[in-house]
Amino acid sequence: MSTAYIYAPETIIKAYSLGVFPMAESREDGAIHFYEPQLRGILPIQPPHIPRRLLRSVRQTSWDVTINQDFRAVIEGCAEVTKTRKDSWINTEIIRLYLALHKMGFAHSFEVWEGDALIGGLYGIRLGSAFFGESMFSRRSNASKIALAHLMARLYFGKFKLLDAQFANDHLRQFGLIEIPKKDFQEQLQAALAQPAELPFDSDDKVIFDHLAQAKTLAS
Repeated sequence: MSTAYIYAPETIIKAYSLGVFPMAESREDGAIHFYEPQLRGILPIQPPHIPRRLLRSVRQTSWDVTINQDFRAVIEGCAEVTKTRKDSWINTEIIRLYLALHKMGFAHSFEVWEGDALIGGLYGIRLGSAFFGESMFSRRSNASKIALAHLMARLYFGKFKLLDAQFANDHLRQFGLIEIPKKDFQEQLQAALAQPAELPFDSDDKVIFDHLAQAKTLAS
C-alpha cells in the first residue's frame, strides 16, 4: 500500500490550475497520486455535442435533475463497488477533500432522481471558465448521460471554455470527446482560468435547453 499524505483542499485546487488531477490507486489505498496525461480528453462545449436521442430523453423524462442537492451521495455513488466495477480510484481521503471543496464552492454535483431515489449523477471542479469532470454513476440506464447533458448545456449557457474529461473512453466519445496533447491542453486551460464564467444554478431547465436548441438550429 502506498504511503498516505494528508493534503489540504487548497493543494488540490492548485493542482487543477496546473493541469494535474488526483486519483487513488484503489478504494482501499490511503494515498493520493497526481496525474498529467500526455493526451488529455476534453469535451467540446461551444456548442456541446449531445446526441439528439439523448436530448429528446432529457425533455421527456419524468426524472428530476438537481444541482448541489446531495454532493456526498453523488461522490459516494461514484465510489461504489458494483458487479461491473470491481474497484474505484475514489478513496476516503478523496471523499474528504472533495466534500471540503464542495463547502468552499469549488466542487459541484448534478443529481438525477426517480422520486426520492438517487439513480445517477456526476461531480467535478469549477475554476474560472473551466470545469473538470471527475466521475459519474448510474443506477438506471442513461441516468449519468442525462446528468452529463445537463452539465454540458449549462456550461454552454454560462459561456464556459473548457470541459476536462481527463481520459478518453467510448462512453464519452458519443459526446464528441477529443484527445489533445498536453501542451495544447495547458494553453486552453490557462486561457479558461483567465476568463470568468458563471454556472447557472438557478436558471430553468427549459431556458437552458431552448438556448442550446437555438444554437444548434443556427449552426445547422
